[in-house]
Amino acid sequence: MKQLDGGITAPAGFTAAGVFCGIKKRKKDLALLVSDRPAAAAGAFTRNIVQAAPVKWDQNIIEAGDPVLAVVINSGNANACTGPQGTADAESMAAETAEALHIGRDQANRILVCSTGVIGVPMPMDRVREGIRSAAAHLGTGRSCAEAAARAILTTDTFTKECAVEVELSGVPVRIAGIAKGSGMIHPNMATMLSFVLTDAAVDRQLLQELLHESVEESYNMVSVDGDTSTNDTVLVLANGASSAPKLARNTEDYRIFSEAFRFVNAALAKAVVRDGEGATKFIEVAVSGAATTEDARKLAKSVVTSSLVKAAFFGEDANWGRILCAMGYSGGYFDPDTADLYVSSPGGTVLLLQAGAPVPFSEDDALQVLKEHDIIVKVQLRDGSSSARSWGCDLSHEYVTINGSYRT
Repeated sequence: MKQLDGGITAPAGFTAAGVFCGIKKRKKDLALLVSDRPAAAAGAFTRNIVQAAPVKWDQNIIEAGDPVLAVVINSGNANACTGPQGTADAESMAAETAEALHIGRDQANRILVCSTGVIGVPMPMDRVREGIRSAAAHLGTGRSCAEAAARAILTTDTFTKECAVEVELSGVPVRIAGIAKGSGMIHPNMATMLSFVLTDAAVDRQLLQELLHESVEESYNMVSVDGDTSTNDTVLVLANGASSAPKLARNTEDYRIFSEAFRFVNAALAKAVVRDGEGATKFIEVAVSGAATTEDARKLAKSVVTSSLVKAAFFGEDANWGRILCAMGYSGGYFDPDTADLYVSSPGGTVLLLQAGAPVPFSEDDALQVLKEHDIIVKVQLRDGSSSARSWGCDLSHEYVTINGSYRT
């Protein structure tokens, strides 16, 4: 697997654009991702019962199973809790995009729609229509187009999240690329905020959906910034087959190679979202091994990065391991606390805090050197089985409250 610098337009047959249309005050706020041929589409969506209009629109398209030609994304307005008008606006965005791409408004069901931003505010559709036309006129494959699209989907993010890789399937180069946005309201129960993955591999819709489901469980569903699940969380994948590689089939070497690369891209995007957590000063990875089942390992690992007390302790650079063990205890995952080992490590060193369920005397100075670093790993070694899992999170700082206390202004 080779990592690329090309961004979201690295796969063949895709173009992208990002423009400013006035939803936000100054920054780019509307993006288009377009395939030059019909593409198989898969999606994962928020399980919050309060769902934005674009989420419902996309769910219907994904469930219908028809090929997709484009995704239109706006930032600055979530089009959530906006009633019948919000539904009409999401459909209108699809129709306007179809018209701007010269495929006809009656092909609106070939266009996926995503929105992110403030909840409960009507969409400024006059500006959005102009933005769609402008984005369609600026579609391209160059690095600047990819960067513009990645930037146009951001809200409180401080940097773009991009990943692109190349692998060979039956000797043919195939590319997978993704962009994501997310910084706050990150505690997904499907995916994380907005993420878009494009590939020029040939993958049928059902297999693509299965691959996405498997990948989501170990990537987007294993991160947490603040414990809030958005009304708009969406991950969309398009596979257009432009690479000329043979159609992917299960239980083949090509499948193994593609699946590994696909999971890598999604994990990279998920971790990038956590690294940009609102107000975050630490990136925390929790690695659980020796669990009875994978489900137990995932529950234990995610409970640690979700705990507000654990997150606050990391912000304060306090080796309060009792909070970690407590979070595991209420996770719903099984483990025997009397046989657990617990370490913290970073470029500043490694410190053993708990061994076989009993506290280990440790140097507070050594622990502080570990916790002063930005990237910290919490390693939990259990003796209940052979399963493992990893989760990713960040600390909880004063700045998080500042950001969200004035989000609408």
